[in-house]
Amino acid sequence: MKTQLYTIGFTSKPASKFFKLLGDNGVTKIIDTRINNVSQLAGFAKGADLAFFAEAIGGMGYEHNIDLAPTKDMLSEYRDKKMDWETYETEYLNLLDRRNIAQKIAVESLHRHCLLCSEHTPEKCHRRLLAEYLQAARKDVEIIHLI
Repeated sequence: MKTQLYTIGFTSKPASKFFKLLGDNGVTKIIDTRINNVSQLAGFAKGADLAFFAEAIGGMGYEHNIDLAPTKDMLSEYRDKKMDWETYETEYLNLLDRRNIAQKIAVESLHRHCLLCSEHTPEKCHRRLLAEYLQAARKDVEIIHLI
């Protein structure tokens, strides 16, 4: 059986759509991959609120795993256009290697878990890179992006 690993971004989604996407797909746990999960700009996706809503609305678990986030410097350089996407991608994947993420995470335990970040779509987001990194470590991972 393939490990179904979901990804989602909360930007441009009302809470109703966000939780419906998660619930309709049988997600059992949200894994927050953001550096900062307490920003006032996050609305319903602010860390403690999201943990509460995930449990109360969908019976889902919640975990904030900062080891899966890019560094603040890396993110700042990309957002300030001092680093292009290709360089950011390489730097982030190297960071995952330095942190030994493929060895630290039992990928099969991620079945029906969802990697969360703020970006609306996965194309230029570290959650997609992370999902693909984990898929490369274990070929039986199916990545499903919820948009």
